[in-house]
Amino acid sequence: MTDPLHDEKILILDFGAQYTQLIARRVREAGVYCEIHPFSMPLDAIRKMQPKGIILSGGPASVYEAGAPKSDPRILDLGIPILGICYGMQLITEQLGGRVGRAAEREFGRAVLRVNEEAGLFAGLGGRDTTVWMSHGDRIDGSPPGWRTIAESANSPHAAFTDEPGRRFGIQFHPEVAHTEEGRRIFENFLVRVCGCTRSWTMRGFIETSTSDVKARVGGAHVIGGLSGGVDSAVAAVLVDRAVPGRLTCIFVDNGLLRQGEADQVRKVFGEMFQLDLRIVDAADRFLRALDGVEDPERKRKIIGETFIRVFEEEARKIEDARFLMQGTLYPDVIESVSVKGPSVVIKSHHNVGGLPADMKLELLEPLRELFKDEVRAVGRELGLPDAIVNRQPFPGPGLAVRIVGPVTRERLETLRRADAIVDQEIRAARLYDDLWQSFAVFLPIQSVGVMGDARTYENVIVLRAVTSQDGMTADWARLPYDVLGRISNRIINEVPGVNRVAYDISSKPPSTIEWE
Repeated sequence: MTDPLHDEKILILDFGAQYTQLIARRVREAGVYCEIHPFSMPLDAIRKMQPKGIILSGGPASVYEAGAPKSDPRILDLGIPILGICYGMQLITEQLGGRVGRAAEREFGRAVLRVNEEAGLFAGLGGRDTTVWMSHGDRIDGSPPGWRTIAESANSPHAAFTDEPGRRFGIQFHPEVAHTEEGRRIFENFLVRVCGCTRSWTMRGFIETSTSDVKARVGGAHVIGGLSGGVDSAVAAVLVDRAVPGRLTCIFVDNGLLRQGEADQVRKVFGEMFQLDLRIVDAADRFLRALDGVEDPERKRKIIGETFIRVFEEEARKIEDARFLMQGTLYPDVIESVSVKGPSVVIKSHHNVGGLPADMKLELLEPLRELFKDEVRAVGRELGLPDAIVNRQPFPGPGLAVRIVGPVTRERLETLRRADAIVDQEIRAARLYDDLWQSFAVFLPIQSVGVMGDARTYENVIVLRAVTSQDGMTADWARLPYDVLGRISNRIINEVPGVNRVAYDISSKPPSTIEWE
């Protein structure tokens, strides 16, 4: 039986570029399935995969440096369409006998690209200038023998080239970033005109295929799923229940660190609307006891993760016939488990159901492991999940505990919960919620002098945090309108006891992180 969703694959070889996942998202948005693999993927594995095309990503190295990442040069002789982006273009040049050199001036940012020949990649763009995004210190000084230049910029005389059949291309700029005006068209030209893809990757098709796969794998067994109320676990739960109705039990652990009304929302949506077998465990006292007096952010996270595992394990053991553990693992999690550039520094630890003890002997069921976050949201809409779940901003696993600087107490949680609810209400009222990656309140364990009426006050500080981002890897502080900031501040000070000052965080990531802890 053929699988039209995966019959057409694009292979992306990653050379350590910061934009590799964005390349994959652009390919998926064009309706074509793709996978990211390390640049060192063996030739035999590539042949077995039978990709319709190969994209060589950018990367921070120079091809002439010792130890520079290099894929098997025989990939270029497979007869498969190839698109080399930035470093990928330079690698093609080096491996086929062209010349790569250090540019006199590093080209970073917007540049004007002059397209000299439409070819397949630039169909519809010939003979005119277009804005692209450059990010390179090297450039092509001489194209490989038999290849011709089809575009140039002020600092890159060979900004794009192709071979004589017009099946292999190299481009010095980044079509995946929004700053490249015709980036989407360039990808579509490569995927459809050059590779011959029919754009069969759709979320409706994914639901049908995934439902069949889950049903075949689970059979008559039982599945346990950790439900957080976030979009990933929510979509996974509804999808699995659709595949094996009546054989999924969802466990929701109320750790006492949730936002206002969160447990009730989970109960109404999944217990009543979708009628899932939902077990809500009230473990607030247990978590707060474990966190008593703890100030260090990393220790907080570890305690919350370990306590969650214990609570989940105890509840899961009550389900005697369980064989599978459902997780909302996404494709970025899968990609990041295979490092191209070596192990990364741990900025913060994250807890996940994946840390459950091995003696539970449950098989992992990860129905969303092929999807990016935006695709998960699209699946959620197809499955009928309400916007309040599908469009929910990311919320940290440790909850409000990492939005309280210092020790966590019931009083501080209640203060933060009420302030955070006001932030949410006002951001939604201003119709800004969907434009922001995250918007929330932070409790600071410092007090400042204020005056209310004729009395002097010495009370707590709340910090507002709102950022824009595409994936959470980098983020910029949101330029919220002053009137919105004013309403939020006034309401918090007037409605939340114990707060007399509100500040706004205008730091970006990096150097800051999105969460304060």
